[in-house]
Amino acid sequence: MALVRQTKKKWTDFLTCRQVLNIMVILGFMFNYMLRVNLTIAIVDMVESNTTNNTSTNATKTRIDETRFNWNPEQYNAVLGSFFWGYVLTELPGGRMAEIVGARKIFGGGMLMASILTILTPAAAYLNYYVILILRAVLGFFLGATWPAIQPMAAKWIPPMERSKFIANMMASSLGAAITMPVCGYLISTVGWASVFYVTGVIGIVWSIMWFCLIYDSPAEHPRISEEEREDIEAKIADGEGGKNSKPSYVPWKRIFLSLPVWAIIITHGCSVFGYFTVVNQLPTYMKNVLHFNIKKNGLLSSLPYLAKYIMAIIASYFADRLRKSGKLSTTATRKVFTTFAIMIPGCLMAVQAIWGMDATLSVAVFTISLFFNGAVTAGYLANALDIAPNFSGTIFGLANTLSSFGGWLSTKIVAVLTAEESTFATWKYVFWILVFTYVFGALFYLLFGSGKLQKWNNPDEAYGQDGKELQPLKSKPEIEKEREINNIA
Repeated sequence: MALVRQTKKKWTDFLTCRQVLNIMVILGFMFNYMLRVNLTIAIVDMVESNTTNNTSTNATKTRIDETRFNWNPEQYNAVLGSFFWGYVLTELPGGRMAEIVGARKIFGGGMLMASILTILTPAAAYLNYYVILILRAVLGFFLGATWPAIQPMAAKWIPPMERSKFIANMMASSLGAAITMPVCGYLISTVGWASVFYVTGVIGIVWSIMWFCLIYDSPAEHPRISEEEREDIEAKIADGEGGKNSKPSYVPWKRIFLSLPVWAIIITHGCSVFGYFTVVNQLPTYMKNVLHFNIKKNGLLSSLPYLAKYIMAIIASYFADRLRKSGKLSTTATRKVFTTFAIMIPGCLMAVQAIWGMDATLSVAVFTISLFFNGAVTAGYLANALDIAPNFSGTIFGLANTLSSFGGWLSTKIVAVLTAEESTFATWKYVFWILVFTYVFGALFYLLFGSGKLQKWNNPDEAYGQDGKELQPLKSKPEIEKEREINNIA
């Protein structure tokens, strides 16, 4: 019996608490985007078809018999766009609140409320058109706070030289979109459009319960973490950041807004996301109207851009952390190299599209490869807030995401204006050249003003700081213990 007790293992013997965190964050961002894009798929079947041709009539007869709505095009787009009304309001507050009360409550709470609202979506649609508008705006309000919340959690759990890989977990949102599209399509065809919201909502609730049971804001607060893992994480973070940082008592807003490295992150993120929204949301319209090739009808091709971006995010982040840890590249050089790589190449590809974009096969390749390379932003500017100011990483990312949230709206307006009279290759060329300028401008701005150096205002309560110093490569555990012995002797 004694032998049995000794050999009995706990789950923590197989998975560390940090590995559990990584798994839950990956699933969290997958399901986060699932709750966001489910309506964009379901709404196609929610709206009554107004076409009268034989093909449309036959397609209508095969649809599941359930209530549909006579929304006109303006109402249709308003329902889709209402999400951003709430989403843009909570980016900055969400990041700041995560720094104050912890990312566990903000990320988990936002996901839980959004999941409950998702289950209520069919009832809201049946009740009134304006009710579903309000519900989607409130859902966006809760999900908007989740994205910047992860950066403060990374500052507490992930050593500086490993943060690129952790931030790459956010790109699991692309994987979530790739999986959600075919799954929701199957649910609609077999059970009906309402099932999309019930299934995705329940998945979100189950994940939220697991999140609150398994995840804590810091190693020190985790009740099941081993002493060895906790000390290892805390020592590596303290060593990499040049000493333990106390929690700041205030936010140095003036210094943040006057910081060029901060603006390098904000502007580059805005340019990158503007390009992403345009490629994903607007160019399928170009493929259909100009090239007469409906990419959305091809499940594989519609998923390729999302899958490609996620794969590159993982690859680039792995190499970025290895380069920094080895000392072959400084943090500043690493962030600039990968940001340039991730944004300049899509800019060049958009120039190819503007010149030779009349070929459908070439266009599909250009859009997919463009998003593939853009995934490398996780090793570039996307993790940069944790380098320059880990204490305010949520605030900085919230500022950046607030600007970028207008990217989707702005791209629709630009396309609408440029293609208002006719949707031809001649008019769409202007869209592609705008993307070229946007991508190149973002890459050059970061190349000039980006930095990986820890900023002095990261510790505003201290009379001095680490301004001008980069986060250091991690020392091994024996090296850390040896230093402690030397300090104790001294």
